[in-house]
Amino acid sequence: MRDYSEKRDYHRMRVDSAVEITDENGIRTNGICRDLSGSGMQVVVDRVFDEGMELDVLIPPADEQFPPFEAACKVLRCETDGDEVLLGLSIQKVKR
Repeated sequence: MRDYSEKRDYHRMRVDSAVEITDENGIRTNGICRDLSGSGMQVVVDRVFDEGMELDVLIPPADEQFPPFEAACKVLRCETDGDEVLLGLSIQKVKR
């Protein structure tokens, strides 16, 4: 039986992968995707994003044999932790 805090539709997978985020204004920001699930991800960046903002997210492949992961996401939460900004993103649509 799963612990209450992990009663989710999808389990989180720790990835620690580079990520490129493009906001609604076309501004690109690099960060690190800390974890990924079927419905969302946690990303560490160096700037604040507004809750509700729509972002395009690209996780490049670690190997040329695989395509990049691209998704349209929505900011659910944005929290500062020292110099880091933690984003909770909801995956709205997987593009590839």
